[in-house]
Amino acid sequence: MLWGQGMASRGVKPQPRAKFSGKPWDSKLTNIAAQAGLTAPTIFGNETNVQYISETSSGGIAFLDYDNDGWLDIFITSGTRFENPPPGATNRLYRNNHDGTFADVTEKAGLTRTGWAQGVTVADYDNDGRLDMLVTYWGDNALYRNNGDGTFTDVAAKAGLIHSPTPARPIWHAGAAFLDYDRDGHLDLFSSVYVDYDQARTPRPGESSNCNWKGVAVPCGPRGLKPARHYLYHNKGDGTFEDVSEKSGVSQSRSSFGMTVLTTDFDEDGWQDVYVACDSTPSLLFRNNHDGTFTEEGIERGIALNDDGMEQAGMGLTLSDYNGDGILDIFKTHFADDTQMLYQGDGKGQYRDVSLKVGIGVETRFICWGVGMPDLDNDGWPDILLVTGSVYPEVEKDLPAYPYRTIPLMFRNLGNGKFEQLIEMAGPAILERHSSRGSAFGDFDNDGDVDVVVWNRNEPPSLLRNDLKSTNHWLQVRLTGTVSNRSAIGAQVTLEFAGRKSTQVVLSQSSFYSASDLRLHFGLGGATGAEIVVRWPTGKRERFAAAKVDTVVALKEGSGKPVN
Repeated sequence: MLWGQGMASRGVKPQPRAKFSGKPWDSKLTNIAAQAGLTAPTIFGNETNVQYISETSSGGIAFLDYDNDGWLDIFITSGTRFENPPPGATNRLYRNNHDGTFADVTEKAGLTRTGWAQGVTVADYDNDGRLDMLVTYWGDNALYRNNGDGTFTDVAAKAGLIHSPTPARPIWHAGAAFLDYDRDGHLDLFSSVYVDYDQARTPRPGESSNCNWKGVAVPCGPRGLKPARHYLYHNKGDGTFEDVSEKSGVSQSRSSFGMTVLTTDFDEDGWQDVYVACDSTPSLLFRNNHDGTFTEEGIERGIALNDDGMEQAGMGLTLSDYNGDGILDIFKTHFADDTQMLYQGDGKGQYRDVSLKVGIGVETRFICWGVGMPDLDNDGWPDILLVTGSVYPEVEKDLPAYPYRTIPLMFRNLGNGKFEQLIEMAGPAILERHSSRGSAFGDFDNDGDVDVVVWNRNEPPSLLRNDLKSTNHWLQVRLTGTVSNRSAIGAQVTLEFAGRKSTQVVLSQSSFYSASDLRLHFGLGGATGAEIVVRWPTGKRERFAAAKVDTVVALKEGSGKPVN
């Protein structure tokens, strides 16, 4: 490991590529953001001459149906600049026009705000049937309650999510996710903190060993800065939250730089746990003890460090079932000159690194951020799409091998436990270069395949339309909780089809600081039927039969056949 720099990076060379499979690829990704009306640049820090790490790391973006019309809308977080912020430096909400275009409704929706927004998490926290948003900030977070009339109200202070008295310096809230950790049907909230950040005392580029990268002066950190504690809030069921960070044990972990948050039942005991990707420090797994407390077990579970026992620059996270065994696997993204990590689950809360075994170690040049494992060609096997981009605009002139804007990485799942990288044949969007951060996944045009929206620093977002020419079938599953939280956050869905299984989870945050469609999209290949098993956040299971495919199936808790 190169300790004399601010970011963890191992200097890993790419592994040799296997012989190309020659299999056809029916999906093509095309960036249609401009024609779709997504033209406003997302402002975040100076384009050049970046002085502080606070100008580099953000990027939350969301696909959500905020108006319940069955079409995905888009929310984008924005930052600002320390000097002379341009007009339009605000978060943005785009409403889906149902014709492949979007309308900017930010001001009408009451969402205009200038500041250093970080991530977004989406859920119906008050169980009123409308999706709300929690936006994290370097500063006070915003809890946007959906009013049901196309507008939102920031109720963070009223809900008890603003710290009082105000800290001496702003808290750098980072990732966040809703979960029902006590199974009472009300969504609680976990919020990670990146750095205990005092910008006034932070050195400038080049002023210490943690303010350089490969000999080039860069913004300092996170190494050399102070790690922070994290927060857990209990939903009291009356629209307010109680800070239970201390009594839950969450705040005791004070040695990691927290980023993206995933919440699910990692150890299959029926209770929701919390996993936090951490930058240049061990990642954290908070296991639920069933009594309102958590125990941190990242190292014990095999997902805190790499196989060499070294820290990595954990950034983005996603969950999927890459090998079709019905058990959840974890993908975590990292810095340049390192492998991205695929952890295979054993169904009992233990994980092992299979990154090199499956073939994703063939590319180690780029800084990777947002990630998803959508089945882009609907063949029944989840693929991998990562977005990339440097945090150091100035490095490229001295180190041309490390450009600021870089291409996405696309890996197709061959269905035999292996992946292969696709570039040109994956579509023109895979050749575009941006400094990207977050990404969200969902079928924005309701044509039966998964599309992608991407946060780009100081540029407009990318909207990658998936043009799929295939006879493969698909199924989308939309869940409504009754005893569980209404948006079914934390529910696991296993599809049984063609003699195998595929499992996904309803997540309020994944990728990098982002939120994808709460409808779960499953490719079925040639299968024309499926059985659906849902394990609700309460731990109870139900079985449903899919009467037909190539459609959205709406399932309500309590209406299926109980499963022991």
